[in-house]
Amino acid sequence: MTAQRPPATQPPMSQPPTVPPFAVISGAQVQQALGDRERQIVDLIEATYQLHAAGESVNPPSYFLRFPDRPSSRIIALPASIGGQVRVDGLKWISSFPDNVEAGIPRASAVLILNDHDTGYPFACLESSIISATRTAASAALAADHLTRNRQRPTRIGFFGTGLIARYIHAFLTGTGWTFDETGVHDLSAHSAAGFRDYLQQTGTTGQITVHDSPEELIRSSDLVVFATIAGEPHISDPAWFDHNPLVLHVSLRDLAPEIILVSTNIVDDVEHCLKANTSPHLAEQLTGNRDFLNGTLDDVMTGRVTPPTDRPLVFSPFGLGVLDLAVGKYVYDETARSGQLHVIEDFFHDLRRHG
Repeated sequence: MTAQRPPATQPPMSQPPTVPPFAVISGAQVQQALGDRERQIVDLIEATYQLHAAGESVNPPSYFLRFPDRPSSRIIALPASIGGQVRVDGLKWISSFPDNVEAGIPRASAVLILNDHDTGYPFACLESSIISATRTAASAALAADHLTRNRQRPTRIGFFGTGLIARYIHAFLTGTGWTFDETGVHDLSAHSAAGFRDYLQQTGTTGQITVHDSPEELIRSSDLVVFATIAGEPHISDPAWFDHNPLVLHVSLRDLAPEIILVSTNIVDDVEHCLKANTSPHLAEQLTGNRDFLNGTLDDVMTGRVTPPTDRPLVFSPFGLGVLDLAVGKYVYDETARSGQLHVIEDFFHDLRRHG
């Protein structure tokens, strides 16, 4: 007789999907979950870029809501989905109203909605201006690390624009081991520049702190230049200011004239996203009719596919990907849930019977 095979072990039946509880996470809770964890968040951002490059994400173009009666203001929707172990979908809805600053309130405000991977139901709403600033700063710190591995590490940093993003970038650089002999500051608002100088002094920043009166002074005296402005169009146009070949973290994306982009080595976070919405690289593409000025993405640098040359200015232009917000937001959610501090809204989803 032929021996009979034992029956195959059946996998346990998965539980049917259920509607998840809905939680609201405040800015205070977000800050608590992220505080003093710069290295962890930079590692998270690096892993997220790798997932994105491997095709484990969906990151459609951002949508810009603009207003004819308020041309300087906008609200941006960043939908995204991320796979891997994170497995979450969602949307960041972030506004930029520059006139807020004169009223003494922050320019940007944001919420992040996280959606369940299996049911699509939203399961959390998080205050997201802190998350947005955190992922932006972590991305900048990650880029600064990888983009200086084959060149002399900068010892002189200059901040052009001195708002929340500049503060977070400084915190992430220092939180991941950077120190500087000189720190330069420039802002169109003398009050804001003075406030940022005071912040630097309060944090125990080592080395000399200088408030520069002109953009040229700041750029020429810095090996690492951080642009964190609200500029809507280029306002820096002289390539000679960059003759010393600094690393430029072009976080605000629209400060540099195409002529500067074209004489520089250019690294972006995502090619298709960055070459939109009249960013400086997009203007360079429109001027030349090609993308030959792009050297690659940050993931290309991280994996060794691209090694930036050292004989030109090196510009990193990150458009800012929604998948980064999702990764940081999910991290915050998990940390808040682990601590038992989730504020669940009972009966948020109420009429759940199909036929009543």
